[in-house]
Amino acid sequence: MGEYVIALDQGTTSSRAVIFDKGGNVVASAQHPFAQIYPKPGWASHDPFVILKTQIKALAEAFEKSRLYAADIAGIGITNQRETTIVWDKKTGVPVCDAIVWQCRRTAETCAQLERDGMGAYVREKTGLLIDAYFSGTKIKWILDNVSGARARAEAGELIFGTVDTWLLWNLTGGAVHATDASNASRTMLFDIDLLKWDEELCKRLDIPMCMLPRVRDSSGDFGRVAPGISGLEELCGVSINAVVGDQQAALLGQGCIREGEAKTTYGTGCFMLANTGERSLRSTCGLLTSAAWSIGGKTVYALEGSAFNTGSGVQWLCEELGLIKTPDECERLARSVSDNGGVYFVSAFTGLGAPHWDMYARGALVGLTRGSGRAHIARAVLEGIAYQVKDLARAMEQDLGAPLESLRADGGSAISDFLMQFQADILRCRIERASQTEATAFGAAFLAGLSAGVWSDISDAALIAKVQSVFLPQLPATQAKVLYARWGRAVSSAKGWESPQG
Repeated sequence: MGEYVIALDQGTTSSRAVIFDKGGNVVASAQHPFAQIYPKPGWASHDPFVILKTQIKALAEAFEKSRLYAADIAGIGITNQRETTIVWDKKTGVPVCDAIVWQCRRTAETCAQLERDGMGAYVREKTGLLIDAYFSGTKIKWILDNVSGARARAEAGELIFGTVDTWLLWNLTGGAVHATDASNASRTMLFDIDLLKWDEELCKRLDIPMCMLPRVRDSSGDFGRVAPGISGLEELCGVSINAVVGDQQAALLGQGCIREGEAKTTYGTGCFMLANTGERSLRSTCGLLTSAAWSIGGKTVYALEGSAFNTGSGVQWLCEELGLIKTPDECERLARSVSDNGGVYFVSAFTGLGAPHWDMYARGALVGLTRGSGRAHIARAVLEGIAYQVKDLARAMEQDLGAPLESLRADGGSAISDFLMQFQADILRCRIERASQTEATAFGAAFLAGLSAGVWSDISDAALIAKVQSVFLPQLPATQAKVLYARWGRAVSSAKGWESPQG
């Protein structure tokens, strides 16, 4: 039996493949970015075929770099950007339109109508979520209502839906497997997280034919095999696919947070804080979400989650749209070149505010500018804004859990910033543990695949492999941190409700 595992890590801005050995070490990896599509302000789309093409290319390149044979590969795990919605023809495999990305706000008014119809409590009780355009359900409805002929084709059983994991799985198996797992299903706003099945009432309310929905399986298990005839993957034909898990839940496992109360934050395009709540599907009273973390052997572990939609994307904005920096590394250098933010605060609500605010009509705000404000102050404000948003999430998390966070594990692209991690510790007033495993998300998916394939024997092995690279402790005086955070609250208030529902 092979002892190497491949993770396909399909993210919002790039597709990656990472190969791990039994010790959790990276053997080879490859990554390919892809274009973002913004049809209108607040809208976000992806080309599903570009997602597929870049993911296959990354897989082929990583496998070639590894110099391994197919027999060395125990299995493949898929982890993915969640909520992003694709509808395609189950015979031809052709999507009816571009994927609607999780960040997209085009269904905000549909969500507002559901609230007016009194569906909020039902959605919370059944799905663990709040009504928001973030989730897949209203995106499916939008496609069926706005793409010519889509609803009739869906009702005739010709169209199927999937989040990105399902889209990749369906294509990699040559259309043989239309499935997902509970971690992804629980982010659709259509899934009963206690009964672990699609909810008929919610599908009815959103006019979504249930025949479109994928079968929900354990996160770790048999998801089929790589089909023959896939260009670039000829050598991997027949390799088993052993896991499917949403990216944030994968990172929770990859960070070794297998015990109740353990928490992590992934610093990526957005920031996602998750706390393991064990077998309790704990409902938040503070604007957080309840999701399935993973299912193994019919046993489901749950997580409490807070999501900040745009954090690392603020650094990208400085680089790509404003041209204030040339590389993300320059943002940190600029931030360190000034002693403070000069009173400048940046709220990166490009596509609204997520937890705990849940304002679909908020928009980005740069406040506190004076004639003396320079690009270094703005760069510092962008990085500090990431830490403040995580503080918002942590306050809500602590209230729901009924205990303070003693430590927080950190991973993701922005977590490499020492400045950000130190400021995070200062504002949170707790210990920040940066993972030595920079590929925590990919490793979580690989671990679930390896667990199914027998590479690892027990989930406790994930905690043994996860290690801490660096520790950051609070240095800023608590009184100063309190003042800074209070000013952040004023900045957030200025961003809220900027876009009127009526236009």
